[in-house]
Formats: sequence, structure tokens, C-alpha cells
Amino acid sequence: MWLNPEEVLVANALWVTERANPFFLLQRRRGHGKGGGLTGLLVGTLDVVLDSSARVAPYRILHQTQDSQIYWAVACGSSRKEITKHWEWLENNLLQTLSIFENEEDITTFVKGKIHGIIAEENKNLQPQGDEDPGKFKEAELKMRKQFGMPEVEKLVNYYSCSYWKGRVPRQGWLYLTVNHLCFYSFLLGKEVTLVVQWVDVTELEKNATLLFPECIKVNTRDKELYFSMFLNINETFKLMEQLANIAMRQLLDNEGFLEDRSLPKPVRPLKNISALKRDLDARAKNECYRATFRLPKDERLDGHTDCTLWTPFNKMHIPGQMFISNNYICFASKEEEACYLIIPLREVTVVEKADSSSVLPSPLSISTKSKMTFLFANLKDRDFLVQRISDFLQKTSAKKPRASSREKAGVTDSARGEESDLPASPSSTLSSQLTTFLEEAPTASHGLLKLFQKNSSTEVLGPKGAKEKMKEESWNIHFFEYGRGMCMYRTAKTRELVLKGIPESLRGELWLLFSGAWNEMVTHPGYYAELVEKSMGKQSLAAEEIERDLHRSMPEHPAFQNAMGIAALRRVLTAYAFRNPTIGYCQAMNIVTSVLLLYGNEEEAFWLLVALCERMLPDYYNTRVVGALVDQGIFEELTREFLPQLSEKMQDLGVISTISLSWFLTLFLSVMPFESAVVIVDCFFYEGIKLILQVSLAILDANMEQLLNCSDEGEAMTVLGRYLDNVVNKQSVSPPIPHLHALLTSGDEPPPEIDIFELLKTSYEKFSSLRGDDIEQMRFKQRLKVIQSLEDTAKRSVVRAISSDIGFSMEELEELYMVFKAKYLMSCYWGNNRMAAIRRDQSLPYLEQYRIDGNQFRELFVSLTPWTCGSHTPVLAGRMFRLLDENKDSLINFKEFVTGMSGMYHGDLTEKLKVLYKLHLPPALSTEEAESALEAAQYFPEDLSAEEAASPEEGNKNGDFKDKREEKGASSPDYRYYLQMWANEKESKKETIKDLPKMSQEQFIELCKTLYNMFSEDPVEQELYHAIATVASLLLRIGEVGKKFSGRPHKKPEGNSSASNDQDLTSEEESLPSEHKQSLAGEQHSPVDPEHRAAGDMHSGKTLRENQLVSEEGRGEGQGSPSQLLSDDETKDDMSMSSYSMVSTSSLQCEDIADDTVLVGCEAGSPASRYGSTIDTDWSISFEQILASILTETALVNFFEKKVDIGLKIKDQKKMERQFSSSSDYELSSISG
Repeated sequence: MWLNPEEVLVANALWVTERANPFFLLQRRRGHGKGGGLTGLLVGTLDVVLDSSARVAPYRILHQTQDSQIYWAVACGSSRKEITKHWEWLENNLLQTLSIFENEEDITTFVKGKIHGIIAEENKNLQPQGDEDPGKFKEAELKMRKQFGMPEVEKLVNYYSCSYWKGRVPRQGWLYLTVNHLCFYSFLLGKEVTLVVQWVDVTELEKNATLLFPECIKVNTRDKELYFSMFLNINETFKLMEQLANIAMRQLLDNEGFLEDRSLPKPVRPLKNISALKRDLDARAKNECYRATFRLPKDERLDGHTDCTLWTPFNKMHIPGQMFISNNYICFASKEEEACYLIIPLREVTVVEKADSSSVLPSPLSISTKSKMTFLFANLKDRDFLVQRISDFLQKTSAKKPRASSREKAGVTDSARGEESDLPASPSSTLSSQLTTFLEEAPTASHGLLKLFQKNSSTEVLGPKGAKEKMKEESWNIHFFEYGRGMCMYRTAKTRELVLKGIPESLRGELWLLFSGAWNEMVTHPGYYAELVEKSMGKQSLAAEEIERDLHRSMPEHPAFQNAMGIAALRRVLTAYAFRNPTIGYCQAMNIVTSVLLLYGNEEEAFWLLVALCERMLPDYYNTRVVGALVDQGIFEELTREFLPQLSEKMQDLGVISTISLSWFLTLFLSVMPFESAVVIVDCFFYEGIKLILQVSLAILDANMEQLLNCSDEGEAMTVLGRYLDNVVNKQSVSPPIPHLHALLTSGDEPPPEIDIFELLKTSYEKFSSLRGDDIEQMRFKQRLKVIQSLEDTAKRSVVRAISSDIGFSMEELEELYMVFKAKYLMSCYWGNNRMAAIRRDQSLPYLEQYRIDGNQFRELFVSLTPWTCGSHTPVLAGRMFRLLDENKDSLINFKEFVTGMSGMYHGDLTEKLKVLYKLHLPPALSTEEAESALEAAQYFPEDLSAEEAASPEEGNKNGDFKDKREEKGASSPDYRYYLQMWANEKESKKETIKDLPKMSQEQFIELCKTLYNMFSEDPVEQELYHAIATVASLLLRIGEVGKKFSGRPHKKPEGNSSASNDQDLTSEEESLPSEHKQSLAGEQHSPVDPEHRAAGDMHSGKTLRENQLVSEEGRGEGQGSPSQLLSDDETKDDMSMSSYSMVSTSSLQCEDIADDTVLVGCEAGSPASRYGSTIDTDWSISFEQILASILTETALVNFFEKKVDIGLKIKDQKKMERQFSSSSDYELSSISG
């Protein structure tokens, strides 16, 4: 690449000049390429340690003039080809021009100006792409690709100088963090260290400091621990590593790979050392934090944030904080935690104006909403730009939401919600056209179930409880008056206090919607729920069946779910959500949570609350593997160790935490606590998030510490905690008490003391309020690594156990193969040209079916793992093997199919291996493109059937008798043992026998010969093998020829006419055969492969010899004689003369030579099969038994196929090849040492 001319004082230090002319020098870095000696070693070390452009570019071009001592670097290159291109351009375009100048300063000025012009032109051409990373970063990416052999699609995110600790010795080098890999390279005094770790293999990532290591980052995989230290900015590096590992875990969990976010604003000036991906990741992290803080929808993107102050009318103060602006919201967070939070949806904004500045209130900005609230921000930097951005977003918002105005006209706004009515108003109260289809009949469309089933619960009837409830409502009304109502409410510490005191039942649904953020999604998606209900109702699916099964288990003790109305509403909400999010579908515990949501909100509100719960507040909780709940269970264990160390070890020994936490977290205590108490926890959860659930869990353990420490087993501990939770009461509840089923089961002789739920909450805040949301997110990341890797290990063990009994590989080998197979699948996800690989993985499938690979991936694995290496023919064989294994024809194979194919080549006896090889040269493995006569081969199948029927008429009788017997059995009383036996027989997998294999045509046989010739080409005893296969091929070709003659003869001759003469002919011709062919025939006659055939031959002794020979040709009667015995004397002589010396030379036995040059031994020159490529004889065929018997006569072939190959070594080689390390450094080392 061209460089902006830089002055170089010492031109020859560490560099060797390779070309020169009067104005330019082309130089190579010492230590690069051949030679170099000790100097080369030192230079190589310097280049790795120092962050210099020379580290990346081993070639450069310098400009110089004759009398000047100063040199100017004008170009550099990572390869000789690149630098030569620049050199040739200079020679062709500048040399003649420069010779005209008389003044040397003018020459230098001209050269510098020309180079600047070239660079400007290149930059101009690259400008529109916008993704190119300039400067050193681009050089580092080139270096990374070259050093680690990564393809173009593997993007570098950032790179850092650091030390890798190998033993107790630090190796200074460079850490490259790419989207899918962590790579490290060091080259110090001739010692090279190269590391490549896939992010999906990382099990633990930790930043710590020990006595042995300074502040360092520890990276754990399943088989090694890596330590990196001496970072310039360790926090930035660790944060980036966390993000990349987290993306990899998401990929394992739900296939969500990393994609660049094209919608992010591009920086005005390209940053020299930051890639677009690094910018993407930083923006992504900020987006996630922003959405989590303000509970915003998942598609919300932060545009920017700025420091400012907010005037808060409730305490008459200007609170310092930060304003955040995104495409649909303006938010504010005070610097002092919980002093004030504010969310202003742009759909509510009516006016944005700049107020007059003053010394008291510099750069103020006023924002007014439809609910007559005005928010005053001040101390804004770049206020004009801010107003412009807000105006742009407002225009887009009004264009996007034309329907919102009609709702506002109807008097339903989300800021001023139901001031005139006791019931909370909602968008669903104005029925849309989509809802009317079923809502006219369903009261649950406009009211919560609690309102419908509590008709006589006025405050007068309830007495003191009713008065308390009225006081709560008044407190909230005062709060609404001072702080605002709806989405634009100021949220402060006062709001939390009111939540902790309990939300009144009349306001519960409204406040749950506001605090969870579900309100925003409901308002911006009018009619969405009704559409989902319409589409999903009546559709059959696995989720629908599971929902139907659990409907009557959802709070059966509550009257609202003891009738059809409540059950129907629950069915609609759960089915609609399963339809919206098929990756989750339905999970147990969702029914319990949803039934509570339906008590306090109408169906649409309950649906959007469920969306907020499953997709934002409890991420990954309700998927098939409840990953989120397991992650938070890990956090709970960690917090127990921190806050209750004396109890932690005991709980681990008892194994209680894993049992209790899942039921507590998944149902938010609703399944383990009385309903009136648990609903208070749900109130706090919607305001605080998972932090509250963890706090309460710790408080429960703390309250029962003494009893738990005295427990002797898990059952006792569970009883202690169960009885405690049963007695957590809510004395302020105005709802009639609902019997708690758990309490009925665990009641003892002496009732334990009651615990007030509000006291429990107060205790949890007093003792464990130090928990922070940021810390929990950090802990979630750490635990997610452990949980997902643990689940992956479980999946691996399940798959290996499921198939180990059928496969010849050991458990260890199967586990290694599984890791290789999975790595190949994952590689296709992030290096493939499309995202189809990720789409193929369905988490709901059994573990065995989740990872599947296509033909190209299989071909790569086959080439590196097969014991049958056939040179350039190997990919062809791989394609055939793939088609053979792909039984369901979906162009994908799972792990079991993959190892079945591998096992066929590695394990089993000679017959089994040859059977696999034989099948690879028959349809469907042999495609029509490879063998045009594959269809013609099908004509042999009906002949097989007719021959079998002719050969065994008794079999038909047997079937008839069997049928009669079955009819008799049907008439009499059923014999159950008979049916059990029949089912057992049906379940037994029919083992394929040799006689089941179809015959092979001449074209297929020649393809088989090609494969064998290629297979032997690299074997140590290839000469013997070539000799053996040529002999076998010659014999088999003539067997096929003779078989063709007999199969073509008519069957009309009477039985007794010619048997004697045929016997004589056979005897005389057998005597004239060479000895090796007699052995072959003997092998056929006495081979133990198929004793059934001999029995069949004895059974049909009344048939003619000719028919017996025909049956033999069809693979059924080898015992009586073989058609190969019917050879003429001339043919025998030809064979003897050819087999003795006219062997095909080893050099000509390549795959393509067989097609063009090779005369297969045993064929007459004029015969149709003498040259492959001439007309193929479609009547010619050969059976597997004949091939097997012929091969058994050759020791070299038998030894080759019975030779044991260690797949472990192949797997190791494959892993090395997968990484595709660049061998340049090894080459340099060897050349230096040489």
C-alpha cells in the first residue's frame, strides 16, 4: 500500500536492499523470507514486540536522491507480489519524468506530491464503502489473517499488546480478538507461540490478580487455562472479551450470530485504531444498558446522550443527570441513584422549544406532552443540534403512527389514564375492529378476572382491611398528582416506598404495565394481540397440546380458574404468545404466571406483560432448557457464598439450592407462597427486576439458617423451607383467602409462626440492599458461560450414550468426533456464505438432531478423517458417502449418520468394509451424473425378484400358510403373546445380508476399480496391491461376461437333457483354469459368507444345473458351481499370459488414466468393456459375493482392508488443519537453523 512519505534516517539498518535505481530502493526486512541468521531472529523478535508498521509490512520502497542522506518511505507491502506491483508502477510512470528535473529538492517535492495524490485518489474510491478500517488497524487485520490462516469473512474486532504466561515465563506478543476467535502470536528469539481459541469453547473468563500473576485475564476452556497480562487497558480488553464470548454463547443457545449493525450512525471521522465492529459492539452494549435501565422495547436504539439538569417540580430542584435520546423516547437518569428517572415517549410530545437562556438557567429546553406536563432541561451542550435530532425523530414518529391520533381523540392517552374512572383505562377499552370478533362474548377482553369474580368486596364490607386499601389508593393518587401519572411519571425513591407498602388492587394492572414497559409495546401495536388470537386459535402444535394439558393446573384453587371463562382467556393468551414466539412456545410455569396476570389485567394487557416478562425481564427463562433460570440459580449460589458463607457449604452438600431456586424463580414465588403474599413480591419484581427475587431468596435462607444447618438431608431442608413459605401471610389483602395446596400437604402438628410479607421485604432490603443491577448483569454473563457449556456437555454425553451401542468407536473417540462435527457445523454458521446453517438448528429437536451438516461440510470432514484416502478422488467418494447416509434426502446428515459412515470404514470385518465400498458404487450413492447407466441397473431388480420366486416356490406357500394362520387367529380369541412377538419382530431392525445387495453393472464396477486404484496409490505396498487388484478385476470381468451368456439363454430346455454334458464341460474347463482362479472359485464355493444359499441349493435339487447357475448369478446358489468356471481354453490362456506380465504400471493407475489408457486385464481387446468410455455392456453384471470371494484370494487386499487405523490421530490432524495456521514462521525457523 502507498504511504504518506515519511522520513527515514537510517535506510540499511535491519533491511536488505533487493532492487535499486537512481531514485528508489526496494528493501526486504531482515529475518523475513530465506536466510537471516541471528540478525533475522532478533529482527523477528523486535517486530513482534514493537507496534511498528514494519511488523506487518516486510517489504518497503524508499525514495532517495543521489546527494541527499535522507530517505523517504513511500510504499510498503505484506508480500513480494504487492510491493513489486508498486515498484513497477514507479518505474513505468515516474522514472522518465524525474530524470528531467535538475534540482534534487524539486524531485523530492514532486514525488511526495504524486504519492499524496495517489493516496487521496484511493481514499476517494474507498469512501462510499464506509466499512474499510484505515491505518494500522487494517494492517493488523492483514497480519492476523496471514498469521492464523483466517478467511476474509473472519473480522478482527481489536488487537492488544500483552504477555501470555507459558508456565512461569511471560511471552510478549499480540492478542487478536476476532468475532469468533481469540488468537495470540509471539515470536521471541526463535521461539514461536501461536494460540487459537474459539469463543464457543470458552468456559470461564475472569479478571483477577494473584501473587504469581499480576493483574491478568484468565481464559478457561475444557482442556486448558490461559493467562494474559501486562495490558495497557485491561478493563477495555476484558469488557470486549466478555462481549464476544457472550455473543458466542447466544449462538450456542439460539443461533443468534454476530451481525454488524448497519443502522448505527457512522462516525464523522474514521478512527485510526478502532474497527467498525468494535464501534458496533460498544454501541450494542450501550443500547442494551439503555433498554434495561428504562425497560424499553428490544428494537429501541440509543442515538446519543448528554449531561444536563432536570427541573423537578415536586421538590423544586435542578437535578444533575444525563439525557438519553433514541428513535422513540427521551429519557433522563439522575447521577445520584434513584433520585429521579423519567421516560418521555415521543408519541406523547407536542412541543419542543428552546427557552431563553439566563445565568441561572443556561441553555434550557422545554418539552411539553399531551397530558399537559412540561419538562424543563438545562445546561445542555450543543442545544441546537439536540433540538434538530429530536425534531427529526418526531417527524418519523408522527409518520409511523397515524393511528395513534384516533385513540387520542377518543380520550385514551397513556399519560392521563382514566382520571375520571375508577378503572384503569387502556387502549383495549376502545375496541378495535380486529378485537370485536371474539371480545363481544368474552368479558376478559376489557376487565381483569379479579373484577369479574369479586362483586361484593366494597370497602365498607371489608372493614379495617378495606380502610387500609382505601388509604393506599389515596397515597397513590397524591403521588400521581405530585409526580404525574402514566408513562411520563417522575420515578423516585418515593415511588419505590409506595410499591414496597403494596399496590392497591385497583391500580395493580396499570402499574405493572408501566413499570415493566409493557405499556409502550401495547400502545404501539394496536390490534396485534387480536390478530395473533385469530391466527393461532384452532391450530394444532406441540405447544398447543402442552397448554391444553396444563390449563386446569393453573391456580385451580382460585374461583376465576374454576370455570370456562377464565380457562378460555388463559388458553387464548398462552396460545397467542406461543404463536408469536415459537422458539419459546410454551414452558411449564408460564401458565401460573399468566393466570395471575389475567386476574389484574384484561387479555391484551396480560399478553404484553407476558411478553415483557419472557423477553426482557427474565431472559431465556422459559425456553426448552430454562437457561435463564439456571443462570440466576448460579448467581444465587454465588450470593449465598458471599452473604451467608456458613450456610453455603451446607446447602451445597444437601443439594437444596438447585431444587428450590428453579421453582422460586420460574413462578416468582407464586407456586410456593400463598397467593396474597406472592402477588406483593410480583409488585416489587415489576419495579425492581430480578434483584428483588434474589434479595427475598437470601432473606428466606437467612431466616431459616439455624434449622437448615441442623438438617441431615435434602427432604428435611425442603420441609423446613416449605413450611416457612406456607406461613408468609399478607394481613392487608382485601381478597378472600385462597387455600394454598402446598400448605395443606405440609401442615404439621404445631403450626409455625406467621411471617408478614411486608416484614420479609423490609428485612431483605435492610440486609441485602447492596445488590446492584449492574453487578447482577456481570454475574449473569459469568454464569451463562458455565451453564451453556454445561448444557453442551450434557448434550454431548446424551448423544454419545444414545449411539455408543451401535457404533464400533469408543466413548472417548465418539466424544472427540462429536466436538469435531459440532465445530464444523458452527464454522459454517459464521464462515458460511449464508445464514442457512443457523436456521437449520432447531432447539426443540432432540440433541442428536440439533447439529446437522450439509454435503460440503461433510466432504471436508470426510477428506480429513477417512482411512480410505484416494488422492483427488477422495471428494468424489465423500459425495457418494453423503448420498448413501442421507436416507431422508433432505441434504443434511446428523451426528449418528455421520459416525455410522465413519464406523463402516474403521470397524467391522473385511466383509463389512467391502459392503460399504460396494454400496458407494451403487445408486443412490453413485449419482446419475457419475454413472449414466445407473437407471439401467434398475432392470436387474425385477430379475432378482423373479429368480427368487422361481428358486423358492415353497416360500410363497409359507406366506400363504402364515396368512391363513393369522386369519384363524383373528377368528378365535386373541393370543396376546402372539401379538407381542409380532411387535417385537417389527421393532427389530432387519440386518442387511449379502443377498440383499443388488448386482453391480459394468459401469459401476469400473467406477469401483477406479476407487480402488486411487486408494492404493499412496500405500507402502502399492505394487503388490496393484498386482492383486488387476488380477481380481480381470477375473471378475470374465465372470461377468460368462454370467451374461448364461443369463441370456432361454429357460425352455427340458430338465433332464443336458445336465450330464454340462457337468463334463464344467469339469474339463475347471481343470484348465490357472491355480489362482481355482482358488477364487473354491473361495466362492466354500465361503462361509452365505450358508443359507447352499441350503437353498440343496432344497431345489430337482432343478437343472442351468437354472442353478442362473440363481447363482442372482446371488442365490453358489454352492453348485460358478459361471466363471465356463471359460474357454482360449480365454484361459489369454488370462494366464496377461496376468503373468502385462500388469498395468503403477504410474499409470490414476483415476483419469483408467478412463482413457488402461486396458482392464481379462477383457478381450474388442470386447465392449475393454475400454471405459466405449459402449458399456448393459447386460453385464456382477454380485457382491463374487467380488468378495475374488478379493479373499489376494492376501495383499485382505491385509489392506483388515489393517487397523487410529482415528484419534486423524482427529488431531483435522483439528490442526481446521485452524489453518500459517507455516511461514516455521519455514523461516527451519531455514535459519538450516
